[in-house]
Amino acid sequence: MIRVGIIGATGYTGEELIRLLVTRPDIELTCLTSRNQVGTKVQDYYPHFKGLIDQAFIAYDPNHIFDLVDVLFLCLPHGVSMEIASAAQGYDVKVIDLGADFRIKDKEVYEAYYGVQQTEPELLAQAVYGLPELYAREIQQANLIANPGCFVTCSLLALLPIIDADFIQKNSIIIDAKTGVSGAGRSAKAANLLTELGNNFYAYNPLTHRHIPEIEQVLNHITKSPVTVQFTPHLLPTERGIYTTIYVDLTSEVSEDKVQQIYKNYYQDNYFIQILEKNQLPQMKAVRASNFTQIQVQIDKRTNRLVIFAVIDNLVKGSAGQAIQNMNLMFGLDQTTGLSQAPIFP
Repeated sequence: MIRVGIIGATGYTGEELIRLLVTRPDIELTCLTSRNQVGTKVQDYYPHFKGLIDQAFIAYDPNHIFDLVDVLFLCLPHGVSMEIASAAQGYDVKVIDLGADFRIKDKEVYEAYYGVQQTEPELLAQAVYGLPELYAREIQQANLIANPGCFVTCSLLALLPIIDADFIQKNSIIIDAKTGVSGAGRSAKAANLLTELGNNFYAYNPLTHRHIPEIEQVLNHITKSPVTVQFTPHLLPTERGIYTTIYVDLTSEVSEDKVQQIYKNYYQDNYFIQILEKNQLPQMKAVRASNFTQIQVQIDKRTNRLVIFAVIDNLVKGSAGQAIQNMNLMFGLDQTTGLSQAPIFP
């Protein structure tokens, strides 16, 4: 039995963790913390958990919580996880941070993009980047995981098979990404009201988004040479999902069949990655509430570009599902344990 704690359990990511873990017979949810709902029963706050969980949210107490858990999921704003991850080091507790505090290996880059001080540089050096399709072996041995950002997950999974190929231009990558509003979190914001977002669509932080250095960091680590991406996120008037279209200039002629085979070979042992057949394009509804990723590749001979399409559910593969995938690896379980649910449709 794995004892699980979730710090920040009342947000969308915390809720998804509960949803995916509450029915697993090998999991005991021992600590679900909240700042504003202490004492409130989980099934009262989230009525869809009625009859599935009979406990209340508690306050975070560093003097007691680490004795009650084997793994701690941190669903917190940037700048908050560092102190908790540091306190956990004195205990036999694995930590999976779903925030940004340990994603960026360069301390100065993190501080520049997030505007807070990185106070745990030693932990930063130990943290393993939690993308199982790339770092499964390292994740198995880790005690601290930096769960990737949702946009970053979709972008990296779309790019990994070809980023080191000799037929692409590595400084010409354009990432055009769209997300559902749940990616902005559960806090009340005027911009997320139905009257504001409904029938609306817009880009945000197109030149300075915090996911840019995270994407480039991983791609640079693979290629051992500079990779530059133009990343533009957009907000969709829908609850969940990410749709990413990536444009990559080609340096030499390559067939679409060859590129598609490269993707199929790269992901042949990865259950959650689906490379679509020709004439199929990804759809967000096709992965809704699941841990699956759908990818398609096409070559535009007119512009001499490779175009990559990819979709994930931002709250599952882009967040809670991937965190559980990491937990499974850390505890010697099959990656798919508790994550093989079919997508919801319609």
